[in-house]
Amino acid sequence: MNSKVSFSAASRDYQAGRYTQSLATLNQLMDIQQDAKTYALLAKNLVQLGFKADAAKAYGLAGNCEGPNAYEYQKQAAKLYYETGSEDEALLIAMRNLTRAQEDAELAFIITAIYLKRQQRDIIRPFKTVLSESMNPDHMRLAALLLSDDLNDATNQTLARNLFKRFPGNHAFRFLHLVFAREFNDFEEAAKHQAVIDGTLAKGDLDILRKDNPFYHLHWCGNENFNRYATIGTTPLNQDRVASRRNQPHTWSNKIRIGYMSSDFWDRHATMKLLQRILELHDKDRFEVTLFCHTGPEYLKHNDTDRSRWGRIVDIHGFSDQAVLAIVREHNIDIMVDLKGHTSGSRAAAFNQPLAPVHVGWLGFPGSTVNIDLDYVIGDHFVLPEVAKPFYHEKFCRLPESYQPNDPMHRPKPRPVTREQLGLPEDAFIFASFNGNRKITHEVVNSWCRILKRAPNSVLWLMANSPRNQANLSKHFQTAGISPKRIIFCPRAPYDQHIDRQQAADLGIDTFPVNGHTTTSEQLWGGLPVLTFKGTNFASRVSESLLQAIDLPELVAGDLQAYEDLAVELAQNPGRIAEYKARLKEKRYIAPLFDAERFCNHLEQAYEIMADRARQGLAPEHMDIPALPPRTAPFASE
Repeated sequence: MNSKVSFSAASRDYQAGRYTQSLATLNQLMDIQQDAKTYALLAKNLVQLGFKADAAKAYGLAGNCEGPNAYEYQKQAAKLYYETGSEDEALLIAMRNLTRAQEDAELAFIITAIYLKRQQRDIIRPFKTVLSESMNPDHMRLAALLLSDDLNDATNQTLARNLFKRFPGNHAFRFLHLVFAREFNDFEEAAKHQAVIDGTLAKGDLDILRKDNPFYHLHWCGNENFNRYATIGTTPLNQDRVASRRNQPHTWSNKIRIGYMSSDFWDRHATMKLLQRILELHDKDRFEVTLFCHTGPEYLKHNDTDRSRWGRIVDIHGFSDQAVLAIVREHNIDIMVDLKGHTSGSRAAAFNQPLAPVHVGWLGFPGSTVNIDLDYVIGDHFVLPEVAKPFYHEKFCRLPESYQPNDPMHRPKPRPVTREQLGLPEDAFIFASFNGNRKITHEVVNSWCRILKRAPNSVLWLMANSPRNQANLSKHFQTAGISPKRIIFCPRAPYDQHIDRQQAADLGIDTFPVNGHTTTSEQLWGGLPVLTFKGTNFASRVSESLLQAIDLPELVAGDLQAYEDLAVELAQNPGRIAEYKARLKEKRYIAPLFDAERFCNHLEQAYEIMADRARQGLAPEHMDIPALPPRTAPFASE
C-alpha cells in the first residue's frame, strides 16, 4: 500500500464526511505508518462516529509524537477524557502541561473543574486570572466559583475585577463585584451597582437574583421570599431522585448512626467553638457519630484538640462526590447532617446523592439550602417562624429554645480587663460592634450615625478587618458629621483576648440583615448585652433567638426606629446596662443558651423522631421539639 496515497484518501473521505471509510483506510495504514498526523486523523474520525473515549486515546498517541502540534493534540486528548468522565486520565495529561495551562484557558478549565470538585483549591489558584480573561462563558462561570473565604486575597480581587470590567452588563459579575465592595465597606461603589439590581427588582424581575450567590445574597437582602431565588452555582432538585433516596432499602440498628459533614472540623473554627461540646455529649449508648471531614490540611495543622472525642473521623478531603457517596454508604448512616450549606468550602451538592434515608441542614447556613436534597432544616421558633414555611423546601425541625449550640467547657471564660488597658475612654458610653465588616451595610452605618448624633456622650468601638475597611468606614462617618474621635477602631485579636475585651463596652449593637451569629453569643458569654431588632429572615433573626435563650428579650426592638430609640435611651441610663450585665453573669450557667447538655438532649430527641419516621416509611414533616423542664440549679460554676 502506498502510505502517502492512503493517507490522502483517508483525509478526503474525512472531509467528505465518510468517517467509517476513512477509519477503515487508517486502520490499514496503521500497520506501516504510526505518526502524529495519522493518529490525529484517526481521532477526528472517532469523534465524528461518537467514540470519544477511543478518540482521546488516539489524540494522546498523536501528542506523544514529536512535532509542532503535539501540545494541541495532548490538549484535545485531555478535553475528551474530561468529557467522557475519565478525570484521572485528563489530569495526567493536563498536569504534564501545567505551566502552559496557566496561559491556556481550555486546559486551565479542565484542571480547575476537576480539582474544584475534589475541593483541592490550592492547586487551582494559578488559573483564576486566565479563566477570568477568557471569552468562553463556561470558563467565566467556573472562574466565578474560585473565590475563597479570603476576600483579601489579591487573586480573588483580580478575578472579580477582570470579570466585571470585561462584561459590565453581566448581572452575575455585577453581584460578584458587589461582594468585594461590601467586603471592604466601599459604600459608594456598592450603592451605584446595587441601584441597578434594585431597579430590576422594582419591575418585578426576580430572575436577576438567580445570578447571585446564596450566601453573599443574604448580606444585602432580608426578603425571605427573594432569598430562595439566589441560586447561582446550583442546579434544580430532581424530585424523582429525592423520592428514590427516601425509599431505598436501608438496614437500621439499635443505635441511630449520625453523620456530620463539614470542612470546619478543627478547634479554632467558629463552628467548632459552638459545636464540639455537643459532639462530646452525644449518648454513645443510643447514637454512633461519624464526622465526614473535608477540612483542609492547612487548617488541621492548627488544631490542638483530640478530635476523636467528637466521633469517628472519616477523611473525605479531595474526594469526588461519587467517592463520598460510596464511603458514606459504607458506614450505613441513618441521618446525614450538612453543617455547611451554601458557604465557602461546602460539599452540600453531595447531598443530592442518596447518602442516607434522612438528610438534614443545620448551623452553617442561615436559611433554606436551595436546590439541595435536605429533608429537614434545624432551627427554632424565632429563626423559623410560621410565616417562613412557604419559603423553604425543607421541613422545619424547631428546637425549643435556640437552634445554636454553645460550648461552655472549652470556650475561655472572660477575665477582668480595664478600659485603660484597651485604650478606651473611661467616661464615655461605649457602643461596640465586632461583627464581620461585610455585615456593616450602608443602612447599618447610617443608623449608627443617627444613634451617635442623638447620644452625644457616646463612642463606637468598631473592629476593622483591614486598613482599607477602616479608611472607608472613617470616610463615611466623617461625611455624616461624626467626629473621628468618636470612632475607635480595633483589629482582630486572639480568641481569649477577644472574649476578655468585650466586657469593656457598654452595649453591643447588631448588624442587619445579617446579625451577629457566633459573634453575638460570644458577646453574651463575655458579659456584653447586645441590642438587635426583629428580623425578616433567618439570618436577621439569630440575635433574637440568642437573646431569648439568655433571658434578655427586652433587647430585641420591634423595628429599626425602635432599635435606634432604645440605643439612645440605654446610652443615657447606665444603671440599666449594669442590670443587664449582672443578669448575663447570673444567667450564664443556668439559662438555656450555654447549656450544652440540655441542648444535646433536645437535639437527640429530634434525631430520634426523624429516624422513627424514616424507619416507618413516613415522609418528613414539620416538628417542634418539647422543652425539658427549666433548670433549678446551675449546670456549672464560675
